Amino acid sequence: MLVIVLELRRPSSSRSGRAILQAKQMQLAVLNGKKSKDTEEGSAGDVLDDNPVGKLKVYVYELPSKYNKKILQKDPRCLTHMFAAEIFMHQFLLTSAVRTLNPNEADWFYTPVYSTCDLAPNGLPLPFKSPRMMRSAIQLISARWPYWNRTEGADHFFLVPHDFGACFHYQEEKAIKRGILPLLQRSTLVQTFGQQNHVCLNDGSITIPPYAPPEKIMSHLIPPDTPRSIFVYFRGLFYDLNNDPEGGYYARGARASMWENFKNNPLFDISTDHPTTYYEDMQRAVFCLCPLGWAPWSPRLVEAVIFGCIPVIIADDIVLPFADAIPWEEIGVFVAEKDVPYLDTILTSIPADVILRKQRLLANPSMKQAMLFPQPAQPGDAFHQILNGLARKLPHDKKIYLKPGEKVLNWTAGPVGDRKPW
Repeated sequence: MLVIVLELRRPSSSRSGRAILQAKQMQLAVLNGKKSKDTEEGSAGDVLDDNPVGKLKVYVYELPSKYNKKILQKDPRCLTHMFAAEIFMHQFLLTSAVRTLNPNEADWFYTPVYSTCDLAPNGLPLPFKSPRMMRSAIQLISARWPYWNRTEGADHFFLVPHDFGACFHYQEEKAIKRGILPLLQRSTLVQTFGQQNHVCLNDGSITIPPYAPPEKIMSHLIPPDTPRSIFVYFRGLFYDLNNDPEGGYYARGARASMWENFKNNPLFDISTDHPTTYYEDMQRAVFCLCPLGWAPWSPRLVEAVIFGCIPVIIADDIVLPFADAIPWEEIGVFVAEKDVPYLDTILTSIPADVILRKQRLLANPSMKQAMLFPQPAQPGDAFHQILNGLARKLPHDKKIYLKPGEKVLNWTAGPVGDRKPW
């Protein structure tokens, strides 16, 4: 394989910036011309194609509709929100081959509570009722069925796709102060939030991608041989003017640094605008910036993978979706938050053959499928990755089963407001 590597520094003018971009495009073109002769192809790993059927059985509690269906009827916007995985996972499990109607043969128990389907007029989620709703549901299943009480939830899983999972707050400082809802401490939490050594992520949790409407995404696909003429792409906020106008707290200053350092750099197509061609533009870009916001994760990560744009992950200590199955180190670029001012040097210094290998991996259909929640479900999709994650946790350790009369969880712990009836 022919590899051309340039010594690149930060461009001092728009002319030099365009020259660097053209040089990179030439490198990629040369390598693309050779790739058909190259026998080494990127692989997403066989684990993404695992079939969970036959490896576990899930019992779905039948709850009163006030915990799920009536909430959705009240606000159907929840079906397209980035937290909608909790809704579609419920719908999927009802007809899944892993579902059992006999709770005595179940490996896992699932409680379908739509705790994020409480949206403000502007579409932002309001998590303040979620703890009371979740406590109410747990009180119900513990009173009506014997299965919660024998383990206090250790063989139960819950979907909690809030910004900071079961800490149930959208501001990190307050989420940390709240901590994970005490009654969920023994359960397996399936959540979008993931950050190492964080009080809102328990060991054993399964980190998943946020929901992105599959039909909407697929309707914007362009021919795969379209040239990637944009080097670095980003659309989104750099400052939260309402809550953090100085930009030092929002995204821990990383987004503000992106804007201040690269707003005039010709290699960087970054803006607060959100054009109608947003999805198409991502498919024309080599790198897509995926910085943290108020939380470490965002739908950009899903969009970048689906559209074959190499994700540049700027979120220290992030735990990425299905990290035990998706080779994130191979498909993405990780940049420390403190190194954002050097993004141009970091990205232009990546050899073209490395870029091409990442693009090949991203082109693998298994990689894209694992990031989506399609309806109906398809083999290898995010639903199946969740089940695979649960199956890999089996068999349960015998220590999870409590002795008669034994209690571990404190039902009166947590803020007083959480204990009010729902």
